[in-house]
Amino acid sequence: MQPMVNVGVIGYGYWGPNLVRNFASFTDVRIKTICDTDPEKLKRAASRYPDTCVTDNSNSVFDDKDIDAVILSLPAEYHAEFAGKALVSGKHVFVEKPLAMTVSDAEKLVKLSENSNRILMVGLLLLYHPAVKYLRSLIDKGELGRIYYLYSQRLNLGLIRTHENSLWSLAPHDISILLYLLDEDPASVSATGASYIQDGIEDTVFLHLKFSDRKMAHVHVSWLDPNRVRKITVVGQNKMAVFDDVEPVDKIKIFDKGVKSPTYSSYGESLSLRFGDINIPHIEMTEPLRIECRHFIDCINNGQKPATDADYGLKVVRVLEAAHKSLKTGGAEIIIGGTV
Repeated sequence: MQPMVNVGVIGYGYWGPNLVRNFASFTDVRIKTICDTDPEKLKRAASRYPDTCVTDNSNSVFDDKDIDAVILSLPAEYHAEFAGKALVSGKHVFVEKPLAMTVSDAEKLVKLSENSNRILMVGLLLLYHPAVKYLRSLIDKGELGRIYYLYSQRLNLGLIRTHENSLWSLAPHDISILLYLLDEDPASVSATGASYIQDGIEDTVFLHLKFSDRKMAHVHVSWLDPNRVRKITVVGQNKMAVFDDVEPVDKIKIFDKGVKSPTYSSYGESLSLRFGDINIPHIEMTEPLRIECRHFIDCINNGQKPATDADYGLKVVRVLEAAHKSLKTGGAEIIIGGTV
């Protein structure tokens, strides 16, 4: 039997109730304390979880020696501060994306996690999505052939943030998936966007990433769009694949389409289009958030490294910070590393 993990949750706003719901469903987890500064949210939490302590004082969570792990579901600008406090107090930490708002703060958290010998896991939810894992398997097996480019769209009308822009709010999901699918970091980043609703807070951003071997990726994020879109397209030499998370069942479609490689000297004879079947694989779906939450608890119990550990969170922040710099300087290309 696994030992009971006592958990404190800080932040019971938009996403916090979903985290609490999942962690509370595990027989080896006890939600000991829920913390929020909003009395109404605490009232709802107390009503739903009557055996759980509720408080508006986050220090009471950090100081409680019975609490093994802290779950942070706060606005992004507080992630680094509260994750640092939790690690210093000897707690394992699950913090929602992004890990921090600067590379410097993210690097400090990586070192703090290592020095304290505590797990620091970042809530990059979609890396626990069964369809994303299936998409990675297609690439690893070479079914799509050499990857040419990828593009993603994360669009909707709202939820509008007042502190971080759509890049920091929405793009961590897509950046984390791109890094995971290609299994490499980009060599350079550029971004453009505009603030239509609030001055200085871009609600629409177009992000471009260049990888090695001429691979490239494009990310479009916006909370000012008429359609709710959650889609990633991967174009390979042999086949193409689309992950559409808005689809209720058919999350992945594989298109047996492409351009045949040149075989003749005449240009007109050498290029021809290939149109094949569309394959929709069956994917056993489990709620990604439940998989993610379970993974965090298993890492605590087994002393293993999370798939989205602090180092992975740092990789995402590096791209975000470079993209933010490009965004604020008119779309200049920012070199991160590697070769294009």
